[in-house]
Amino acid sequence: MNIALPNIARSFASSDAAAVWVVNAYQLSATICLLPIASLVGSLGLKRVYATGLAIFVLASFGCAFAPTLPMLVSARLIQGAGAAGISVAGMAFVRVVYPHHLVSKGFALVALAVAIPGALGPTIAAAILAVAKWPWLFLVNVPFGLAVPLFIAAAPPDVRSASSLDLTGIALNALAFGLFVVGVGTLGTGDGRIATGEIVAGLFFLGLFVRQQLQHSAPMLPFDLFRIPLFTLSVWTSVCSYAAQILAYVSLPFLFETSMHLSAVQTGFLVTPWPLMTAVTAPIAGRLAIRYPASGICSVGLALLAIGLLLMVFLPTAPERWDVAWRLALCGIGFGLFQTPNNTAMMTAGPLGRSGAASGMNAAARYIGWSLGSALVSLIFGLGGDHGAVSCLVAGMAFALMGVATSSARRFR
Repeated sequence: MNIALPNIARSFASSDAAAVWVVNAYQLSATICLLPIASLVGSLGLKRVYATGLAIFVLASFGCAFAPTLPMLVSARLIQGAGAAGISVAGMAFVRVVYPHHLVSKGFALVALAVAIPGALGPTIAAAILAVAKWPWLFLVNVPFGLAVPLFIAAAPPDVRSASSLDLTGIALNALAFGLFVVGVGTLGTGDGRIATGEIVAGLFFLGLFVRQQLQHSAPMLPFDLFRIPLFTLSVWTSVCSYAAQILAYVSLPFLFETSMHLSAVQTGFLVTPWPLMTAVTAPIAGRLAIRYPASGICSVGLALLAIGLLLMVFLPTAPERWDVAWRLALCGIGFGLFQTPNNTAMMTAGPLGRSGAASGMNAAARYIGWSLGSALVSLIFGLGGDHGAVSCLVAGMAFALMGVATSSARRFR
């Protein structure tokens, strides 16, 4: 999707900062929906949550493909993000439930591999599609795969359900808190600074109300019992920092390659492939390492490599060869692959098995919060202008990767 953003901006005659909201809307919607959905997994069951999320995602893909305006596309992406939230929450919880404790890291390694392979092929496939068709086809190709998945859901183990209720007040406060904050950060780059500041302050205010309301609730969406476990909490923060670093690079790189280096969308697709490809190669190795070594050390090394890779991208030569870019992004991919599986394993196994749904919800929430924050920062940096917006995003990504190193290393002293 990211490599199509310049094409989408040209298609709707919009600014780069406005086009980034095609990504922001998806991340924001998923972030808002994750905790409410995770709180209902016990009563609805993993199968129903997954199937419903998948149906919403597929239908929204049609809406994205046929959107006549940028606001309509952004609206369809909001709906698509809600469907993705259901898929994310149920998917990680399935792994925790299916695999025995001593093999769960291998399960998460397989999930990381399954995610990374499409990630590796995605830019190339997207580039090939854009070479022969327009960007709406990037959404339509999701549909056949989405329709095939229900055939496999039936093979999942039976759901173990428990009673839970819908916390409408908590859902509203959750949406206002995350929505206003992320929109405010993005608005800093595209609109009135006073309005943006007001949105950010309001978001923080509603976040305080949300936490207070959750502390008084008998069955809170926020898993306070899990947050009392230092390993879980530090793993969440490591995840937020790492995914913010990833999306800062992922969203800004197409603009760097297509605008500054004057590459085509097809060339850009091939050029960004080394990152997800090396993540796919590294994921199973990291899964085996996670069985023998603490997650803190593996993740810290991985995120340090990610930071080094981003730093090297910042200092690319003025007219770099393709190989100069490829090996730097490959280093980023190796680092991210070393982080992903051990961190997911640490987060999902820190609490009891019966809290797998809540842990999965926070796992996905941390990922989407990082993505949303990173995407909003891209919009902010691009909106502030200047000829080096993409490079500034890479510097910000490096800073988040280093923060991830710090939070990951802190797990050694928990």
